[in-house]
Amino acid sequence: MDVGRPGARLMTGAHDTGAAVPAFAAGLCDDAAVFPPGLMPLPDAVPAHRRHRAAPYAAMVGPLILAAPALDALPPLLADVPDAGDPGERLDLSITAPAGPAQVPGALSAVAGLPVDVRALEVAVPPDLAPAAFLDALERVHQDVPVYVEVPRDERRPEIIAMLADRGHRAKFRTGGIKADLYPDPAELGAAVAAVVRAGVPFKATAGLHHAIRNTDPETGFDQHGFLNLLLAADAAADGAGAADLAELLADRDGAAVAERVAALGADAERTAAARARFVSFGTCSITDPLTELAELGLVPAATAQSGGTTA
Repeated sequence: MDVGRPGARLMTGAHDTGAAVPAFAAGLCDDAAVFPPGLMPLPDAVPAHRRHRAAPYAAMVGPLILAAPALDALPPLLADVPDAGDPGERLDLSITAPAGPAQVPGALSAVAGLPVDVRALEVAVPPDLAPAAFLDALERVHQDVPVYVEVPRDERRPEIIAMLADRGHRAKFRTGGIKADLYPDPAELGAAVAAVVRAGVPFKATAGLHHAIRNTDPETGFDQHGFLNLLLAADAAADGAGAADLAELLADRDGAAVAERVAALGADAERTAAARARFVSFGTCSITDPLTELAELGLVPAATAQSGGTTA
């Protein structure tokens, strides 16, 4: 295992990714295939992730996200790696610790000696833990690797964001789930984005970003955020926009208008880098669905999306 070693393929700004993937989408999609609603079995998710990282759209794909309790099942799935020292053969991981910092040492121990590179830790704040106690516990266990702290939706949020800025950690926002009340509305999410950008804290998002544009799911009736809306909100926040303006961008359901704004953003390398330095990535249980929607909006070449085939 290497923790945060040089040469990480996680991309946060404007990069020369070739014609297949525009810079605004580089490293945007972390592979959360094993999480709901996809729930891909781990023996399928590992080879699927390898196929994504070898595909023409590979520059769009971030690490495979696995929860700490799942790591004990990983060794037999990596036993056939021909050259553990070859970066192209190693597995990039982002490890979640849903029970908090106490899970981190065991998680890192579980992957020690495996041909993996830990690119990030994503650590939840236990409900009964004060912000200062949480950050102190985290400092005792985390390694030299980016840490995303899942910021709770309660009164601890402002203090945690301030502490993340002070400690140099990143924020993680939950943007949906299996119940309607797990989806923050545009005003709440806009305020959260404004707060972290103002504090200089990069962030990622997880859950509920199933489509590029804000929408209402026809099966559940849940209003879902769009990952491109979130990108535009990060861009606007970097330019000094307030929470109300960000909420308006997050609420926009006009796909053509959103795509036009994203295309304009993508044409400006400096703005793209600034936006992606704020909004680093989002977890998605499908890599090819976001790719397909970007192609349908005219933001990536159709041939790139077609190369994704049917692999989730």
